[in-house]
Amino acid sequence: MLELYNFPMSTCSQKVRIVLAEKQLEWKDRRLDSAKGEHLTPEYLKLNPNGVVPTLVHDGNPIIDSSVICEYLDEVFPQASMTPPDALGRAKMRAWLRYIEEVPTPSIRYPSFNRVLVHNLKRLTKEQFNAQADRRPLRKHFYHRMGQTGFPKEDMDAAMENLENTIKRMDKALAETGGPWIMGRQFLLVDVCLTPTIDRLEDLGHADMWERGHPRVTEWWARIKARPSYKATYYPGARFSDAYADLMSVGQGQA
Repeated sequence: MLELYNFPMSTCSQKVRIVLAEKQLEWKDRRLDSAKGEHLTPEYLKLNPNGVVPTLVHDGNPIIDSSVICEYLDEVFPQASMTPPDALGRAKMRAWLRYIEEVPTPSIRYPSFNRVLVHNLKRLTKEQFNAQADRRPLRKHFYHRMGQTGFPKEDMDAAMENLENTIKRMDKALAETGGPWIMGRQFLLVDVCLTPTIDRLEDLGHADMWERGHPRVTEWWARIKARPSYKATYYPGARFSDAYADLMSVGQGQA
């Protein structure tokens, strides 16, 4: 039995849901409520001591970290494989996966939190905010850096530069391999793990980052959105624009 503890709008949860959909696996959707702190309860922390989502539980065994979960699913359920068949291809794919974890995945949190999530924190007293931040095993210092008014400009500039460099790297790879996917003809975990970042940028109003000069990424993105797994993953309520329409419109007006 497969169970996925996740948030609908979590980019890391979304990449795992894409893999589950691509493989047409049956799984139990354990949606947690982030506003209620359900990912910080003692019960959940027994499954995932990091206090983040997602967590996959397979036949009672918890697997944590979204990229690890994706690789685990592709290994245990080899149908519709998203891993190259040769050692060199696998090494190149894993280099991409490490880059994604180190660069775009953490970077997309900055515009996400600044545009939408920080609005919820403004309503708290300083004491309430500190208490919420201090509860987080991995994100304590991240929350304190953000504070209740958003990240400093230098943090935002660095994050957006990282995201722009990711798009440039994607476009270069698509040119070198000839596509249609990042590493060539096979749809791989690389494509899966990049999808939530690109979707979030589009959701935040930054699609011009590829539409104004990176046509290969624009075409890749159209192919991603045409896949059934994209539609299954991004159900109503899975994007910021679904749940925070008013805040999104205000944020885009300030961009």
